[in-house]
Amino acid sequence: MTDLQWRWYAWEQLDPDTLYGFLRLRSEIFVVEQNCVFPDMDGVDPRCTHLCGRDAQGRLLAYLRLLPPGVERAVHTVEGERAPSAPGPALGRLVVHADARGKGLARAAMLEGLRICAFRYGGQPVSLSAQRHLSHFYASLGFREASEPYLEDGIWHVDMRRDAAA
Repeated sequence: MTDLQWRWYAWEQLDPDTLYGFLRLRSEIFVVEQNCVFPDMDGVDPRCTHLCGRDAQGRLLAYLRLLPPGVERAVHTVEGERAPSAPGPALGRLVVHADARGKGLARAAMLEGLRICAFRYGGQPVSLSAQRHLSHFYASLGFREASEPYLEDGIWHVDMRRDAAA
């Protein structure tokens, strides 16, 4: 099922159905499935580029957002709010519909995210905030842990970074 149609959207290119689709998918997984109340609509989306993966029927099955260099996101930890200081681009909000998991879509989305980062921001490292239990997945894509684990919105996370040459 990795033969999805992948498309990148700048904020101004988003139609209402696409915007609603990825906000709903993020909410279904991050808020409902993971039982985590957090501010998903964090004010960063308008400055991001959004990757949507749709199947042949047009169903949104995978999503990823790309934060360009200089765009920081709020991180809500038990110690208070902090923003990671990563100089290059960041990838985040990777999500795969529950019905489509285990079929390589997360890896395909990340590879596409890394491809566009290399194209747009070649020579810069890429960072992300990983749920701790998924750090092995990101390590398989060349990321390494760049922070101590921290509790964000009730879920253990770790900052990870991938060198440009990785």
